[in-house]
Amino acid sequence: MSDALEGTAGRRRIYLMRHGEVRYFDADGKAVHPKFVDLTERGQAQAAAMGALLADIPFDRSLCTGLPRTMQTAQGVLAGRDLVLEDIPALKEIRSGPMGDKTQAQIDAEFVFGMDGAHEPGARFAGGDVFQEFYDRVTGALEALLLEPGWRNLLLVAHDGTNRMLLGWASYGGLASVRAFEQDPGCLNVIDADVSNGEILRRVLKLSNLTPINHSKLGNNLTSMEQVFDYRRQMLASIGRP
Repeated sequence: MSDALEGTAGRRRIYLMRHGEVRYFDADGKAVHPKFVDLTERGQAQAAAMGALLADIPFDRSLCTGLPRTMQTAQGVLAGRDLVLEDIPALKEIRSGPMGDKTQAQIDAEFVFGMDGAHEPGARFAGGDVFQEFYDRVTGALEALLLEPGWRNLLLVAHDGTNRMLLGWASYGGLASVRAFEQDPGCLNVIDADVSNGEILRRVLKLSNLTPINHSKLGNNLTSMEQVFDYRRQMLASIGRP
C-alpha cells in the first residue's frame, strides 16, 4: 500500500475530531472529574452522525487519547468497521490548576477566556499547564505520527484544547492563533500533510469545526466553553441555588 493519498506524492490526511458532548457538572452543579465523564445521548448521536458522514473514508488507522469520551466517540464513528482503536496519551487535554479561593465568576472567566493569552511567554491555562509546553507536547506527537509509515487516512479523536494547538500548528499560526479555533462537541477538522524522506514539507488545513448534526450552527451562539458553564448555571437554578 502506498503511504500517499491518490494523485499525490507523500500526502497524508488526518481526520481530527473533538469528542462528542459530555457533562462536566452533575445535576447539583458539582464538577465531575474529566477523566471519568461519558458521552451524553447527544454526544452518542454526534458520533453516529459523523460515522455516517465518513462512511466512505478508507481509514487505515484510528486513534484516541484513551479517555472514555474520546474512546466512545471513536467507537461510534467506527461502528461496523474492523479497525483497531489505538491510544495516543500524548494528546490528552490541557490541565488547569487548583482554583483555591477564586470566586465562581473568576473561575468561569479563566476557562472561557483561557486561550486568549496563550502566546504570551510563560502563560498557563487557568493556572495549570504552560501553553508552550502543552503545544510542544501535542504537536510533537502529531509530527511523530505523520512520519510513521503504513497509512494514508487516519481518524484521530482528541479534545478542545488539544485540537486548537494542532490547528494552530497546521495553519502556521502557532499559539497566537489558537484562540480563534472554536471546537464544538463532535466536530471534524481535516489536516493534510506532505511527507518526504522523514520530513514534513507542508501542511494544509482543509476543514475546521464541521458538525454534521448542525452544519449551519443555527442556535449555536455560545462557545463550547461558555456552554459548559451555562449548563452549570442552569443546573444550579433548577435546584434553587445562585
